[in-house]
Amino acid sequence: MATNPDSVRILVPIGMLGAGFPPETVERGLAVGADVIAVDGGSTDSGPYYLGTGTAKTARAAVARDLRLLLRAAATAGIPLIVGSCGTSGTDAGVDWVAGITREILAAEGLDLRLATIYSSQQAADLDLDRIRPLPPAGDLDRVTLDSCTNIVGMMGHEPIAAALTAGADVVLAGRATDTAVAAAYPLLKGMPAGPVWHAAKIVECGGQCTTNPRAGGVLATVDATGFTIEPLDPSNACTPTSVAAHMLYETVNPFTMREPAGTIEVGDAVYRALDERRVRVEGSRFEPAAQHTIKLEGARITGYETMSFTAIRDPHILGQIDTWTALLRKMIIEWVAGTIGLGEGDYSFDIRRYGYDAILGDLDPATGPPREAGVMLLVRAADQATATAVAKVANPLMLHLPTPDMDYLPSLAFATSPAETERGAVYEFVLNHVVEVSSPTSLFRVCLEDNR
Repeated sequence: MATNPDSVRILVPIGMLGAGFPPETVERGLAVGADVIAVDGGSTDSGPYYLGTGTAKTARAAVARDLRLLLRAAATAGIPLIVGSCGTSGTDAGVDWVAGITREILAAEGLDLRLATIYSSQQAADLDLDRIRPLPPAGDLDRVTLDSCTNIVGMMGHEPIAAALTAGADVVLAGRATDTAVAAAYPLLKGMPAGPVWHAAKIVECGGQCTTNPRAGGVLATVDATGFTIEPLDPSNACTPTSVAAHMLYETVNPFTMREPAGTIEVGDAVYRALDERRVRVEGSRFEPAAQHTIKLEGARITGYETMSFTAIRDPHILGQIDTWTALLRKMIIEWVAGTIGLGEGDYSFDIRRYGYDAILGDLDPATGPPREAGVMLLVRAADQATATAVAKVANPLMLHLPTPDMDYLPSLAFATSPAETERGAVYEFVLNHVVEVSSPTSLFRVCLEDNR
């Protein structure tokens, strides 16, 4: 390929490595001339546990299945493979986990691909508080909060990935990265204009989600000097101006702008045009470089230990006054815990979630009538596991037989499991929603190129 080609084709097989995709997705992408394969490997969508523990959400076998197909494709076509946010949260442990799977596949398949790993974990002691500022709604960061994190990662832009490619990597396994950086790195390296590149990268970040049938497989973005074209890799699937434009609504505060470490994507003047029944052309995107390069920090810490109990209510009398029953349950738990194990409300906390009634939206969607049945989840949190479980056990008889005040009999409710209490272990919370000002886009990240040829 020429150093500065007229266009670059980005193949994105799926929104997240390990989610699975039809092999035909990659085969068709190679057939139409893909120049790079890019796929995200993680997210914060599933909560702080995976960052806090440095473990992956995805099954090892699922990641290996996807990687095997992608590594074979990269080797066959002689094109790079880029994976971002390895191991779900992009910690160093996550990168090493994916790298170990990759090495096993390369050896088993006899593939001659040079591997680069990019590490994004940060040490609290190395971060300068004077260069860290909060993102809304977070407040100023203090050293105690920073030191309490079990894991901290910096979210890289495209620059460390481009550095690994320039150094000769065929496969790049990156720590925490913006979803867009994974797809943007190669076309930017090849001289494509920043506006179309970043906008295209945002559209394809979730694979087929920008199509009319997200389950059908991945997409191919072709970026050139004046814009980009998006097409699905399943012949029966389609992109439309609406399906493509709608993805700018996904995980953004403003559908016309989105901040990256190096600047801001501006798509307010973008024009979306159907080329045919399957392909969409986009022009008019811009990228405004920032005066100061910043790296977003993500950190999680242990906030306690949790025990869960789950019962189900079918009794129509209770369901007809579920709010009264819940208020009584809450009152009785507090009284019984104080009376039996001597704990005050400051010694623990608990939450009651009523599935089938209002557990998902709560007061945002008030119930208009009694449910046919409801599941009641009790989540108890305390400073240690034994205390959380003790509180849940005190609540056990109440969750099995608690009547409403006007009932003259004891109802029998239905626990979902035996034992009724499930110890969930340490519970984590996100505590960093901040950016750090850096002098170089690559200064917080460590690129390691393996000489495995």
